[in-house]
Amino acid sequence: MFTGASQFAMVGVIAAGGNPFTGAATATLLGTRNALYGLHLTPLLRLPGWRRIPAAHIVIDESAAMTVGREPRAARLGFWTAGLAVFVCWNLATITGALGARLLSDPRVLGLDVVAPAAFLALLAPRMVTRRSWLVACAAAVVSLTAVPVMPAGLPVLVVAVVTALLAITTARRNPHPDLPVHQPAREGEAQ
Repeated sequence: MFTGASQFAMVGVIAAGGNPFTGAATATLLGTRNALYGLHLTPLLRLPGWRRIPAAHIVIDESAAMTVGREPRAARLGFWTAGLAVFVCWNLATITGALGARLLSDPRVLGLDVVAPAAFLALLAPRMVTRRSWLVACAAAVVSLTAVPVMPAGLPVLVVAVVTALLAITTARRNPHPDLPVHQPAREGEAQ
């Protein structure tokens, strides 16, 4: 499996004393988003036959994010560049960690525990331009902060996923223009 969030979720749930089945459910739920990315990427990449297999292996948050809002040629370049770079670096870091982690008395002193959240924030921040995206993100934060202290490890992410998906669907039905930015520039001739 090459999908960091799912790997972290599985290990995190088990390390926190959670049920392995809850860990597997959490990892699977997080991994399903890659299939949704694939639906977006298939017409963009236009890969025939066997070439879809290596491309599918690098359909991850970072490679999918590099395709959003770009013209097709730049999107394809972004997909392959980000996907291959993360794949190589991830696996080198995994090997290094597996072979050399015992050399560090306390790996937390390096601050590596903030790398994954920082990467997700870097991917998310440029897309936070609509009221709907802010509403869903804030709801996810509130549900997370409420659920983590009272639920067994692994369940909060499942609850957050369900709540935010329902909220996103509900707001999409109510708002026919979900892509309007929070701050729209005034049209020519309109007062600001």
